Amino acid sequence: MSTPINRSWQMSGFGLSRLSQVEGKVPEPGPHDLLVRTKAVSLNYKDKMIVDGVLIPDLAFPFVPTSDAVGEVVAVGSAVSRFQVGQRVLGQVIADWPDGDAPPVLHKHTLGSSLSGMLSDHVIFGEDAAVLAPPSLGDIEAATLPIAALTAWFAMAEATKPVPGQTILIQGTGGVSLFALQFATAFGLRAIVTSSSDEKLERARKLGAWQGINYRTQPAWDDAARELTNGLGVSHVLEMVGGDNARRSLNALAADGRLSIIGLLGAMELSFPILPFMRNRITVQGLSIGHRRAFERMNQAIEALAIKPVIDKVFGFDEVPQALQHLEKGPFGKIVITTT
Repeated sequence: MSTPINRSWQMSGFGLSRLSQVEGKVPEPGPHDLLVRTKAVSLNYKDKMIVDGVLIPDLAFPFVPTSDAVGEVVAVGSAVSRFQVGQRVLGQVIADWPDGDAPPVLHKHTLGSSLSGMLSDHVIFGEDAAVLAPPSLGDIEAATLPIAALTAWFAMAEATKPVPGQTILIQGTGGVSLFALQFATAFGLRAIVTSSSDEKLERARKLGAWQGINYRTQPAWDDAARELTNGLGVSHVLEMVGGDNARRSLNALAADGRLSIIGLLGAMELSFPILPFMRNRITVQGLSIGHRRAFERMNQAIEALAIKPVIDKVFGFDEVPQALQHLEKGPFGKIVITTT
C-alpha cells in the first residue's frame, strides 16, 4: 500500500527563488488536533513580506508560508470533541487566542509565522484554534476570512461598536479594506474609500461606498475627507499605510475619533503630531487580527448579512510564485490559491 504524499511549498531561504514545491509525508494529528485536507489558501501582503525576509528576518528554514486556508477535516485526534470528520473548517491564525484579552506574548503561536503555514495538501489545526466555515461561502470565498475579514470585523465590531450614520474612512481596496467596506455598508455607516484608481473607486461605490477620493489626483485627501463631512472630520480611519500617512489620517479625524492601525504598506513606523492627537482626544488602536470567538461571531454575521468576499484572482497550486507576484499589482480584493 502506497504512502500518501503531502505536497507543500517550502522556503529554503528568503526570496521567491528560494520557494519551491516539495513532497513529504502527511502529518499525524495529536490527541487534540485536526488533520485538514486544504481546499483553498488566500494570500495576505504579510505573506510576501515573510517570503521576502522583511517581516521575520530570523525565520528558521525550511518553512511553509501563508496563514489562511479552508479545508475538510479528514482525521481527528483521540481527545477531539469540537469537530468531526467531514466538516469544513478554517484555522484561527493566532492559535492561542480563543477569547478575551490577547495572550501576553502575541504571535508566539501564529499560523504562517511562528507556526508552519498553509501551503500544503494537508495541515494540522488544534481543535481549539479552528472554526466552522460559513455554509453560504464556497471554498475560494471562505479561504479569505481568517486575516482580512476578521481584522476588519475586529476593528469595526469588537474593538468598538458601529454607530449607524457615522463616517468611516477606509484606505485602499485590498482584502481588509473591501471587507471593511462591506461591513460598513451592512452596519449603516457612511464609508469614504481612498484609492489611486478611479476605476477601483467606481467598483467600491458599487459595493456601497458613500464617497471615493483619488489620493493621486487629490494628495491632500485628508482635507477632501473633511470637506465631505462639512469640516467635522470622520469618526474612524482604517490606517493601512503607516509612516507619514498617519499624519493625514489624524487630520481627517473628527474630535473623539478613532485611528485603527492595520497595515504597514508604506513604512514600519507611524508619524503624527502630538498636539492635535491630544486636543481632539483621538483613540489609537493597533489591530492584530482577532480571537476565535470574534471569528465565530463574524461568520454568523456573514451568513445573516449575506456578505460575499471579493476575489481578485484565483491561481492553481503550481502557480504560487505568480500569485505572490500578483500581490505587488495592488489587487482589488483577495488572491486565492486552490489546492485541489
